[in-house]
Amino acid sequence: MGEMKPQVYRDPRPAEYFDQFHAAARKGVGWTYTFARIILTLPTWLLWRVRAIGVENVPKDGPLVLAPNHFSQMDHFFVGLYLRRKIRFMAKSQLFGPPVLTYIYKHGGVFPIRRGNHDEEAFETVRQLLEQEEMLLVYAEGGRSRSQQLGEPKPGIGRIALESGVPIVPVAIHGSEYARQWKRFRFPKTTVQFGEPLTFPVEDSPGRERQLEIATEVFARVREIYDGLSSSSSSPSSPH
Repeated sequence: MGEMKPQVYRDPRPAEYFDQFHAAARKGVGWTYTFARIILTLPTWLLWRVRAIGVENVPKDGPLVLAPNHFSQMDHFFVGLYLRRKIRFMAKSQLFGPPVLTYIYKHGGVFPIRRGNHDEEAFETVRQLLEQEEMLLVYAEGGRSRSQQLGEPKPGIGRIALESGVPIVPVAIHGSEYARQWKRFRFPKTTVQFGEPLTFPVEDSPGRERQLEIATEVFARVREIYDGLSSSSSSPSSPH
């Protein structure tokens, strides 16, 4: 497998630097989302042979949150490939910095969360976007699993579920744990399965333990779907 860069778990940049990205995200999605989709759809579909199951489980309108597992930076594209609605992505703040990519993120529906910091601004952006009836993607594990195995859920998805009451769609991405092997010109088949939406009664100011409880419930469904894809696969996910 290709070498991964070491994880940086705390972003030292001040919160004020990221205000511009939250402001842009709250205004809407720019042209770069459509442009990136046009450029990347065909190669993503051809090279990784992505198939989708359960697309009908994703509501066609209204606020909702997609909650997938996360192995690869390609997961954003895998999830959105068969969905007509535009996705608003919560992404780690370390992605923001390189000029070209930062421009794409800023105008393409991506907003940051400062890793290693208590980032209320990110959750305020989540709140405003859901009020605008947008569809968000928030990784249930809070970041990429680097072990090629499912990780553990973080409380963030539970907090969003409890504070908003919007449908949470569990999503299993199977095969992308080997996506980095594209550097060897080996492209694993990837399957994305959307589960039935989960909803939870709204709670005011749920504690961290309660947030984690709901996050664990959501991720248990992700794990169940993922394990089903693993067992039903006729050949190993790893390319030969």
